[in-house]
Amino acid sequence: MNELENKIALVVGAGTDGDGIGLGRATAITFAREGAHVVCADLSAESAEQTARTIRDEGFRASACTVDVTDEGQVKSMIDDVVATHGRLDVLHNNVGIASTGGVTDLTVKDWQDGLALNMTGAFYSMRHAIPHMVRAGGGSIINVSSVAATGWSGVPYAAYYAGKAGLDHLSRTSAVEFARQNVRINSIQPGLIKTPMVARSAGVAAAYADGDIEAMWAKRDAQTPMGHMGEAWDVANAALFLASDRAKYVSGVTLPVDGALTVSFVSPS
Repeated sequence: MNELENKIALVVGAGTDGDGIGLGRATAITFAREGAHVVCADLSAESAEQTARTIRDEGFRASACTVDVTDEGQVKSMIDDVVATHGRLDVLHNNVGIASTGGVTDLTVKDWQDGLALNMTGAFYSMRHAIPHMVRAGGGSIINVSSVAATGWSGVPYAAYYAGKAGLDHLSRTSAVEFARQNVRINSIQPGLIKTPMVARSAGVAAAYADGDIEAMWAKRDAQTPMGHMGEAWDVANAALFLASDRAKYVSGVTLPVDGALTVSFVSPS
């Protein structure tokens, strides 16, 4: 339907950890199929290029670049290069995070700091340098991928993930108010339990769920979701498409769960 026709979209975290389709890759492909030129950014040059190549093989437009989101200089250069090449940046999609297992008493300080850097500060850097370009161009859409873990205990101890994603949601909400009059819309998505390659490769999560048994972990995560099954990356990508598109032109400051009713199940009736 060309919801993003001729828009320039930067998807940060557009690669996939391992084979298959993760959230960033699904979103980049979805944006491209809807008419956007997508810049696929990832720490892994190979994975970013694989996403871009998949898009080009379908006949759509994409390029790739490498970025470490914990390095502000690299983030600034990436965004400046996108604007210099394409003339503007219409959509910024931040899809970077890490869920290192460990609660406040056993998580190392380094893992805590690394977790906050990846789950929150990287998005801060990209917003910091993208928003001025969007303001000058008359507006834009920023979508930050958070997690339902931002709202409560998920059953796995990962303090830095909880704190970083909760901070990201609040940063998104408050920044949406700050830049509303400049027509820069800022929203976040809270994926629930999604079946992705990253989860499959996370030994800590599998250990916490089922002593390392991947199939048993999938079964428990299916059962944990009120709908009875996990979501897939395309579910999150479709939510991002709506928020990126002009259909959401009056939507800003929203935290959107894509979770099969998981978030509301956290709250037991009194």
